[in-house]
Amino acid sequence: MTTETLPSSAQSAALFARARAVTPGGVNSPVRAFKSVGGSPRFIREAHGAYLTDVDGNRLVDYIGSWGPMILGHDHPAVRQAISEALAGGTSFGAPGEREVRLAEAVTRITGAERVRFVNSGTEATMSALRLARGFTGRKFIVKFRGNYHGHADGLLVEAGSGLLTNAEGTLGTSAPSSAGVPGEYAQLTLVSEYNDPAALDALMAERGHEVAAVIFEPVVGNAGVLIPTPEFLAALHRVRERGALLIADEVMTGFRLSLRGATGLLGLTPDLICWGKIIGGGLPVGAYGGRADVMDFVSPQGPVYQAGTLSGNPLAMAAGLATLEVLEGTPEVYTRLESYTSELAAGLKAAAREAGVPLSVNHIGSMLTAFHQEAPDGSIRTYADAARSDTAAFAAWFQSMLGQGIYWAPSQFESIFVSAAHTDTELNATLGAARTAYRSLGGTR
Repeated sequence: MTTETLPSSAQSAALFARARAVTPGGVNSPVRAFKSVGGSPRFIREAHGAYLTDVDGNRLVDYIGSWGPMILGHDHPAVRQAISEALAGGTSFGAPGEREVRLAEAVTRITGAERVRFVNSGTEATMSALRLARGFTGRKFIVKFRGNYHGHADGLLVEAGSGLLTNAEGTLGTSAPSSAGVPGEYAQLTLVSEYNDPAALDALMAERGHEVAAVIFEPVVGNAGVLIPTPEFLAALHRVRERGALLIADEVMTGFRLSLRGATGLLGLTPDLICWGKIIGGGLPVGAYGGRADVMDFVSPQGPVYQAGTLSGNPLAMAAGLATLEVLEGTPEVYTRLESYTSELAAGLKAAAREAGVPLSVNHIGSMLTAFHQEAPDGSIRTYADAARSDTAAFAAWFQSMLGQGIYWAPSQFESIFVSAAHTDTELNATLGAARTAYRSLGGTR
């Protein structure tokens, strides 16, 4: 049912063939390979505003935004200028610099965290936060939620993220590695509960809470598709501290995106530690973790928990992050515009699918959205199991039609898309027009 209207993707296909000869799967991160949707990935030449341009010259409306950080759009003038000014002074020092102090001051002021430590990726942030939690509490077990993704550190690749949705289902409380190479003994230190199931979390903590160093969670899930927490689940999360465990919010995806204070601010959460990434680096490699001063003071060199990084606090990343946060603070109305666009996009997708007789349920919050290809009432997709009922073949066909019409959607049914401040009515109308065409074609095959 593919509706291919773009002039060509021959150069992307040729680059993909070359890449597969020298890189595992031809890509440097798995979802880029289009494995779940078929075809060859587009290789990108440049990005500006709401658009990507691939090596064949095709201009694509971008809803990935480098998987979240491009909240202002690609190549934003203030961010570009900040990076250029930083670049003039060198690319890396291996020593402290003023920009990392300024960004830490901004992050703590905006979020309420008392201390912050910069690292180079979201994986480093969550891995380091969990080591800190174990060092602070003297306990060794952690709790995570099925389908939540917290990076690719060994102890976190347990029932983890969108890749899990193609594998066999596990059992509550078990710790099955989601990747080869993760020792089962290591995985056994990770206990698994169900997202949006407060009774399951309460039961697990009643039984094992005295052994648990931390409970880590995505405040809004983005790697099983967008899943939004219920008030009852949020209350259960806060109860884990009654057992002496720390509460860690993984805001690598949602931090500064769902609101200036992230999901924790939007949802009224009070975690002990928060992990960030993406937006605080303005599109450059970055991660951070922070929170309570008494906990963070356990980090070396002040405390006994070791963590280090040669490129941590990189001046280019700090400059890009500072510029991004300055724009967001200076124009708070951007969040209202992002939410309005995303709401209109959700309504338009549902209307287009309904007209074509294609089952669709859309979850969205702020500027994050997932269109689940299944028959389900609005708001009823709340868990990993709910998301897993989606028709991945229907999504793949729809994705290819959208791509053929110049709309670059996330190449997985189980990922969020991200709206940026650069998206306007022009991009919205083009997207919904393409969606109507794609759904009509998809409906005709049913």
